[in-house]
Amino acid sequence: MKIGNREFEMGAHTYVMGILNVTPDSFSDGGKWNNLDAALKHTEEMVRDGADIIDIGGESTRPGYGSILPDEEEIARVMPVIEAVRERFDVPLSIDTYKSGVAEAAVKAGVHLVNDIWGCKYDEKIADVIAKYQVPCCLMHNRKEPSYNNYLEEVKEDLKESVAIAKRAGVTDGQIILDPGIGFGKTYEHNLILMNHLEILNELGYPVLLGTSRKSMIGLTLDLPATDRVEGTLATTVMGVMKGCAFVRVHDVKENVRVIRMTEAILRAE
Repeated sequence: MKIGNREFEMGAHTYVMGILNVTPDSFSDGGKWNNLDAALKHTEEMVRDGADIIDIGGESTRPGYGSILPDEEEIARVMPVIEAVRERFDVPLSIDTYKSGVAEAAVKAGVHLVNDIWGCKYDEKIADVIAKYQVPCCLMHNRKEPSYNNYLEEVKEDLKESVAIAKRAGVTDGQIILDPGIGFGKTYEHNLILMNHLEILNELGYPVLLGTSRKSMIGLTLDLPATDRVEGTLATTVMGVMKGCAFVRVHDVKENVRVIRMTEAILRAE
């Protein structure tokens, strides 16, 4: 899969997407990177530590977050960062948004991947943007309420619906990455169950991105605040590598890059 000017070899390695939140209210690092100098310094650190992609987000998407940011405000937050990062760093960029207007503005500014936490179901026009500009996309599993009859099968079916929306708009199979949506539309127990059965997503035939970094599943298990969940995140990353995830989306790049290298070395041993 080509993202930006870089080829990502699916199935050979787990790549790291570093999180750059330029929001004042992110659950784990709100306000830390929402000025340009701080955002650039943090990007430099993540690239140096081995991030393969930088995911830029201008709106908090934590579960239970009430208000929806107007497109214009979200664009105003992310655009200076996108432009400055593109100017200074040769690294593929992703936009973390579920709105077609924001996605199109970001892609026009040079972003290489659209990361949609609603899997084209909040704003189906985002699929048109992805198809129009022929960029890869990550479609995440999400629901408004964590109500299921046959949980694991319904997660797969929901993701198939997202894929169908994208493909109707003209998005090709080669552009699609799937995200199980740990922490979204799921209870604590649902999150643990899905982590334990991540391999079922491989049945859908698309690369999988795992996003667990500092999430409540880890906090509830270890009884720790968001800023103290590195070890719990690393455990989930190891699980992701072992179950075939192509990408992990993380805050702590250096630690995750190292744990991936170690896990892959063990898995490759004859």
